[in-house]
Amino acid sequence: MIHSLPGGAVARATEALDRIEASDRPEIWISLRTRDDLLEEAAAIDAKVASGEVLPLAGRLLAVKDNIDVRGLPTTAGAPSFAYPPTADATAVARLRAAGALVVGKTNLDQFATGLVGTRSPYGAVRNAWDPSRISGGSSSGSAVAVALGLVDLALGTDTAGSGRVPAALNGIVGVKPSRGLVPVTGVVPACYTLDCVTVFARDLGSARAAAELMAGPDPSDPLSRTLPADAGLPPAPRVAVPTGEHLDGLAPGWAAAFRAVAARLAAAGIEIVETDISPLLEAARLLYDGAFVAERYAAVGSHLEANRHLIGTDLDPTVAAIVLAGASATAADWARDVAHLARLGAAGKEALAGCSALLTPTTTWHPTLAEVAADPVGANARMGRYTNFANLLDMASLAIPAGQVGGLPFGVMLTGAAGSDRTLAALGHTLLSPCVDLFVVGAHLSGQPLNHQLVEAGATLLRPVSTSADYRLFALETAPPKPGLVRVAAGNGVPIEGELWRVPAAGFGTFVGGVPAPMVIGKATLSDGSSVSGFLVEPIAVEKAADISAYGGWRRYRSEQGL
Repeated sequence: MIHSLPGGAVARATEALDRIEASDRPEIWISLRTRDDLLEEAAAIDAKVASGEVLPLAGRLLAVKDNIDVRGLPTTAGAPSFAYPPTADATAVARLRAAGALVVGKTNLDQFATGLVGTRSPYGAVRNAWDPSRISGGSSSGSAVAVALGLVDLALGTDTAGSGRVPAALNGIVGVKPSRGLVPVTGVVPACYTLDCVTVFARDLGSARAAAELMAGPDPSDPLSRTLPADAGLPPAPRVAVPTGEHLDGLAPGWAAAFRAVAARLAAAGIEIVETDISPLLEAARLLYDGAFVAERYAAVGSHLEANRHLIGTDLDPTVAAIVLAGASATAADWARDVAHLARLGAAGKEALAGCSALLTPTTTWHPTLAEVAADPVGANARMGRYTNFANLLDMASLAIPAGQVGGLPFGVMLTGAAGSDRTLAALGHTLLSPCVDLFVVGAHLSGQPLNHQLVEAGATLLRPVSTSADYRLFALETAPPKPGLVRVAAGNGVPIEGELWRVPAAGFGTFVGGVPAPMVIGKATLSDGSSVSGFLVEPIAVEKAADISAYGGWRRYRSEQGL
């Protein structure tokens, strides 16, 4: 969740620069802002906050993968010969900066975002945050390690095959891969343009989700950006699919047992676990590199590699070059065949997951050393993407979350669901990560209303629309912003009132409740199904002169019919 921070943006930026210098991890960064430049922007943020401007990310420190444009810093995509000076921030970056985030610098990556290991860069292999002899995971290697080491609060990556999820798992942090198109890719060097996603890393799920929500929304400059229907939320009796035993073969020692323990935790939380044959999904995953879709990588940067073949082995990584240049051999017939094959696999995968809110898998299969990857760069990398490669091909959302340690190293799991299931996945993730409180809201905290951001910043996720029992009345209070007041009345004197049920992490619930102003109170509300949950109520004295709007059945309908 997003907490208020001590000190202000200038103090936090100063401390960040000192931490980066002391960390002695130069391979994380390709470029850093100058101290004067960063502190000048930080001072401007502090001034805005002091003047009363609301900046949800004020002073949060942000690292940006160096295939995403940041005005004032070169974009290299991990290749010095490719560098160019962007004239504007990428849309995702601009939206976070507008919310008060401070870009510290650009991070190292597997060149042209091609790889899941974090070693394919002339700027050096990015070492793991927990064990420097092991890989960090890629391609968003520098971004993940910068977050894991506490050098920044948030970091942007990209994800085509798993680059926003594998490094999260290997460094013990959260990685959010939104549904394709929710976050525009304007200002992002493409790997596979039709598949690419901008992703976010954080040390907690609430912060990662808040950043993802702030970046989301269509952009006229990105024809593939889109708005998806609102999440339906978790059903009353959610089901989660897990792979059958044979699809867990080949995991690192201890990982299968750790995965089963995570599934058992979900089951203990009341979620039905269903073993599922995920063969169609795993077959689809292989198409990303073994099929014609690699032609998209050639379309993106193939001309640069062709023109600079003499730099392969120095400026240009030979493994990346071989993968991208091989894309030139794919024919239109190959592409048509693979698109049709993918459609069949997608339909079979959808049928396999029918009735389930998500698929739970390990995020990756093993955590190799730098030496193991150097000895077999292609084979070692291929093992990393078993559970990640299919998501973007099949238009699915995904969330990587830490799930403890095995052998002293992080172990991570992943929740994957249909396009538009982003908030559902977050609700399941919170169930795994921490105790939660279900909260009924009826007014300014509803989705799309002025105070909804407070719930999102507390790490809350929408479960579903609900209504009260027929024992309540709703009043329009004279507050700023306008809010309703919900009051329980004697049996037979009330009506059902519509609202939403949100799931709030326990750690964020206390902070959220502490900020609820009088006359609002958090009490117990009875829903139409007879269950009792925490909910927004109001002190009875506050409604003595307030208009009774119960006949509208809810705040949204009242506001709509009043033209407000």
